[in-house]
This record gives sequence, structure tokens and C-alpha cells, in this order.
Amino acid sequence: MVRPSALVRAVLAAVLLPLLVSTAPAPRTVPLPRPAPAPRPLQHPGAVLDRARLDFVRARVRAGDEPYASAFDAMRASRYASLWYFVQPQTEVVCPPGDRPGKGCVQEREDAIAAYTHALMWVVTRRADHARKALEIMDLWSGTLRSHSGGNSGLQSAWAGSMWARAGEIMRYVYKGWPPENVARFDRMLREVYLQQVAGGSLGRNGNWDLVMADAAAGIGVFLDDRAVLARAVERVRQRVPAYFYLRSDGPHPKSPPGGLVESRAELTRYWFGQERFVDGLAQETCRNFEHVGYAIAATAHVAETARVQGIDLYEDVAERLRAALELHARYQVSEAEAGPEWLCGGQLTLTMGPDAEIALNHLQNRLGLRLPHARRLAGELRPAGTDNLFVAWETLTHGGEPPRTREPVA
Repeated sequence: MVRPSALVRAVLAAVLLPLLVSTAPAPRTVPLPRPAPAPRPLQHPGAVLDRARLDFVRARVRAGDEPYASAFDAMRASRYASLWYFVQPQTEVVCPPGDRPGKGCVQEREDAIAAYTHALMWVVTRRADHARKALEIMDLWSGTLRSHSGGNSGLQSAWAGSMWARAGEIMRYVYKGWPPENVARFDRMLREVYLQQVAGGSLGRNGNWDLVMADAAAGIGVFLDDRAVLARAVERVRQRVPAYFYLRSDGPHPKSPPGGLVESRAELTRYWFGQERFVDGLAQETCRNFEHVGYAIAATAHVAETARVQGIDLYEDVAERLRAALELHARYQVSEAEAGPEWLCGGQLTLTMGPDAEIALNHLQNRLGLRLPHARRLAGELRPAGTDNLFVAWETLTHGGEPPRTREPVA
């Protein structure tokens, strides 16, 4: 066999190698996965109130504008704003169901409202004694409280926890004079004593329980800087509101609440306190009393407002049900006619709605431009809205009107 000379081999290589390379398949390129965008940091303060709204409220009160000035005067005249307010912290708060006496239930709720009241007093006046009083109340409770017990412990924790979170956000992020070790202790109290009571909701109870628990969980999630806790609370409201406030688009009967505990027509009728005819805005507890419907409206609005501050549009999901519920219940409340139509709760209505409309009304009327004549009249009759001594406080002051889109902070 004759082997090609070195010269021939070189010529062949020069001719054939480029042809082989040109026909070879191109190597596969696998695109790298795009990194997920980093979650937006939580806004602080951001439980119901943000810095822009606090600055707006302070400016309006200082200018003597209404309804803010009258609302501030009412808050300042309340016992909650007294610098001599007596704090009563408890190691264990025991809240049995019904009218059975408990231990520390009223004291806990009122002290949480007082802390929030003094935080707002400081926002408007910048008086250090109000800031010190707010921190005194929060520090005494976080250094003392260890647990809740009793059949109403979840609801009690929700009422107080929502107020603690709002007060804590103001004092931690606006006042900024809270010692870090005390902040950490308050953080532990919210996480270990309150959050475990409210995070799972209350599927088997009337709907206001679940919504108020979500209110507390959302505020606590913001204070703890825990977006997952906030997201779960928002999702619970998305699921629960359609089963609490009825719209005709739901069909002939209300939606079943999550959990699968109330599903048949007979179960739904009992759950809705015997009501069998449904109209836009009817609530699961309408035929119980308007007071508990008000709690549900306020709690839903609190979570939606907190979500809005944090860049989540929960209002889009709940606005139409809130509008219908506010108008239906306000219509009868302002008429003061307890004998309603026979088809509605057998003609007997318990007209006990409290100061619960301001935040929802502000969004629906002032931001979205919707007409709510009955709700507007009800809010006007109750102004300046005070507190229900549970988890709603001074909302004419904080949400009596919508601030401009952008404002410079007030010094």
C-alpha cells in the first residue's frame, strides 16, 4: 500500500477539513432560566396607614380642615388619649364564649386602642409624652403577656392584634425612638402570642371572625416584615368575601364558605340566619345584626387598604361587594326603621352598625368615583367616627378623605 506523501496529506487536510466543519451540526445552546424578580420590600409604616397618609392627616389637622380637625378633637378628648391612662397588662388573657366573664379581655382591647391613640396623638402633635405613653403601653404588654385561652381567644387575639400592629408600625418607623430590645420583644409577642391564634382563620364560625383574623394577620405580617404571612391573609379575604357578601352574579344562592363545612341549601339557610331571598349586598350576618356586618366591612377594608399600601390590589376583587353591602345596610340604618320588608329577616332588623364605613367609603367614593349616597349619609351621621372599643378607631381622622397622589412629608 502506497502511503500519501506529507505534501498530499497537507493538501487534502486543507481542502476537506473546512467542508467537514461546515456540515457539522451547531452545538445546542440551552437558554439559562431568567432569575425571578426580587419581591418588593414591604412598605413601612404599612399596616392600614402609610407615611403619606400620616403626613396628610397631620397637615389637615394643623390647617383646621374638616372633618379632620373635629375628628382629632374627639380623639384628644377621649379617655384613650389621656396621659394618665392606666395600663393593665395580663400574663394570660382568658376569653370564654358568650357573656361568661373572662380575665383581661376588655383591658387588653382597650390598652391596644390606647397605644394606637397615643401613636396618632404623637403623629399630629409631635409631643414626646404621647410617644412615651404609647411605648409604655406596648412595652408593658410585651413584657407580660404569654398566652390567650378560652373559646373566644381567636377573636380576642384578632381584635387586639390588629390594633397593636398599627400602633407598632407608627412607633417603629415614624417615631424611631423605640429601643431595639423592646422592639424585638414586641415582635416576639406578635409572632408567638397573636399570630398563632389568627393565622389559620376560623372556618367554622360566622364570617366576621375569619375576616377580623385576616385583618390582624395582615397587620402583624407587615410588622414582622413577613410577606408570606401578609399574602396568606390577603388570599383568605379573597376566598371569604365572596361567601360573606352576596351578589346576584353568584346565582340563586350564596357561595359556600371555604372549608366545606356549609354546602347544602339547608346548611346555607341556617348559616345565613334563616334568610332565603338574596339581593345584592346581603351579608351572611345581616339577619343576626348590622353590628357584625359592620365588623366584616371594616376588617375587609383594613386588609384591602394594607394590601394597597404594599402594592397588592385586593380592592379590585372586593370593591363591588363592599359597595353593595355598604349601600344596602346603610339604607336601612339611616332610615331607622327596624321593621324592614317582610322578606328581609322576617321584617325585623337590628340596626347596630358602628363607625365601620370610613375606609371602604373613602376608596369607593373618593378614589373610584362611585356613588354611595346611603353610605355617605351614614358616615356623615356618625362623624367624627370614634372607636368601637374592639378594633376600629378614629377612621374619620385617618380616612375621612383621599390625600393627593404625592406629598412632601410635613416636618
